[in-house]
Amino acid sequence: MKELVCIVCPKGCRLHVDEENGFAVTGNSCPRGAEYGKNEIQNPTRVLTSTVRITGGAYPRCPVKTDRAVPKAKLMDIMKELNGVTLSSPVEIGQVVLRDAAGTGAGVVVTKAL
Repeated sequence: MKELVCIVCPKGCRLHVDEENGFAVTGNSCPRGAEYGKNEIQNPTRVLTSTVRITGGAYPRCPVKTDRAVPKAKLMDIMKELNGVTLSSPVEIGQVVLRDAAGTGAGVVVTKAL
C-alpha cells in the first residue's frame, strides 16, 4: 500500500493506494482524489516549468513550460533538450520553443513576452 498526499485541491487528503487490489484508493474526499491517486501510482505526470537562454533582450533567461503534463520519467530528457535552446528577442507568450519534447508529443512554450 502506497501513501500519497493529493494535490488536486488545497485540502491535501492523505490517500492510500492499494496496488494489490486494483489500485483501490481510500482517504479521498472527492472522486478527483481517487483518480489522482490511481494515476500517480500507475503513470505519474507533471507540467515542466523551466527557463532557456535568450539573447538581445533585457534578461538572460526566458521562462517556458510544457503545454501539457508529460511522464515524470521524461523530465530530465526534456531538460537536456532545453539546455541546447537559445532564443532571440523578441518572443511572445505561447511561442513554441520545442515540438514533441523528448518524444512525449508535448510542446514547450514561452510563458512571458520578452
